[in-house]
This record gives sequence, C-alpha cells and structure tokens, in this order.
Amino acid sequence: MKLDPNWVSGFVDGEGTFYVGINKNDTMKIGYQVLPEFRVVQHKKDIKVLYALKEFFGAGVVRINHDTRYELRIRSLDHINNLVLPHFNKYSLITQKKFDFLKFQEIINLMNQDEHLEGKGIKRIINIASKMNRQEKIKSLKILENLSSY
Repeated sequence: MKLDPNWVSGFVDGEGTFYVGINKNDTMKIGYQVLPEFRVVQHKKDIKVLYALKEFFGAGVVRINHDTRYELRIRSLDHINNLVLPHFNKYSLITQKKFDFLKFQEIINLMNQDEHLEGKGIKRIINIASKMNRQEKIKSLKILENLSSY
C-alpha cells in the first residue's frame, strides 16, 4: 500500500494523536519522565493501514491498544524529530489537531534542549501538555504541586 503524504496528514487529522505523558520515575534527576508519542489507532480489521503508516514513516511499532483496537506508536525522540515533525510541518494538519501538533512540537524542541531534565523546564512542558491532553490536566496539576521545590 503506497500512501500519499497529503492523505497521511488527512488521516492523522481524524485518527491520530500527539500525546505527551509525564510519569513518575525515581531514576530521573527530578523524579519524572517525559514520554512524547505519536499514535494512530484503528480497529483490527484495518490493521493494514497501521502497517502502511509504519512503512511510510519508516518507524514505530504496531501493537494492541485495547480489545480489538491496534495502534501505531512512534516514541523515539530521534524518529519524532527526523520523521514525524518534518512530515507534519510540510503537510499541515487542518483541524484542531494542528494546535496539538504545534504544542507537541514545542515540547519536543524543549526536550531537544534537555529542558525536561530540569525542574523549570519540566514545569514548562507540563503546562504545555496540560493544554493538549485534556485527560492529563488533573494529573499535570498534581505533578506541578510535587515539583514546587524546583
């Protein structure tokens, strides 16, 4: 299956997610880890499109998401920087997801400058992520409370 880049952006506009998780991790200097990921979820009957997207981007893993849903997930910062961001900068999204992408890109840029390794930087990342991931807003506020000493 050969995918057109414009089709990929349109498909992701409807079916993709730019997500940034912030998880407790005691091995990290400030106790938290930033985990950005690009995801596309489909029912197992359409799993072929996930493999086609994996081939298109040249990265990621296709795995079970939940029940009969599967996902293509790209987590590698290198792959996000060199494959995902350039694609969506060239072939723009047109829905509200474009604004999530821009926030995602801002977080990636902060990570490229190692801001996620310092208290001040992770606070900035949490503030940005809480605006793009609605379900993470309450969790983000609790993390900010724990980082009050930074």
